[in-house]
Amino acid sequence: MAEYSETVLNLAASCVSDHETLDKIADALANGTRRSRQQAAQVLAAVSHSDAGAVSGYSQIFVDSLSRPEAQTRWECLDVLTRLCDVDASLCIDAIDGAENALFDEESGPLHLAAMRFLCKFGAISEQNSERVWPLVDEGIHLEFQDMLNSLVDFSTGHLSEPVKSELAERMLFDSKNGRGALRRKATTIVENLS
Repeated sequence: MAEYSETVLNLAASCVSDHETLDKIADALANGTRRSRQQAAQVLAAVSHSDAGAVSGYSQIFVDSLSRPEAQTRWECLDVLTRLCDVDASLCIDAIDGAENALFDEESGPLHLAAMRFLCKFGAISEQNSERVWPLVDEGIHLEFQDMLNSLVDFSTGHLSEPVKSELAERMLFDSKNGRGALRRKATTIVENLS
């Protein structure tokens, strides 16, 4: 679980036990100031770590928040949406455009990573989803963050279509043979997962 302050964890616990508090925090995410949106997004992300289903009714607010200017609000919302994929992936379909924008945002590494995690989680759910996100995942691979490679390892174990499996294996083959260290190990794992 991500590291959260005691205040955030206490608010998150209140949200799980009190629907009125959860509504207020979700409203702050939807309608608040920059600062209140960031704080609300952080609390809701903490809630999703313990009970993603508790925030599933607010999925559209998370999707809409991907267009907010502040990076933290967007990466916290992508974190929630990643967890919602396990609850009901259909709630997350509308987040793909926002995740694409986040993946290529030039200002924020944590935002890139959150977008890659979301896209890989969503794409690993079904062959159709894999086809839908593969072009973005493929383009995002060049960012080469180690944590993104971890997401690709998870993606490679999902329900991918044959064309996506083939393209991902081809994309990772060079690094599995010529890379060094962690890059080589992860690329090799991906290729092996796909064979």
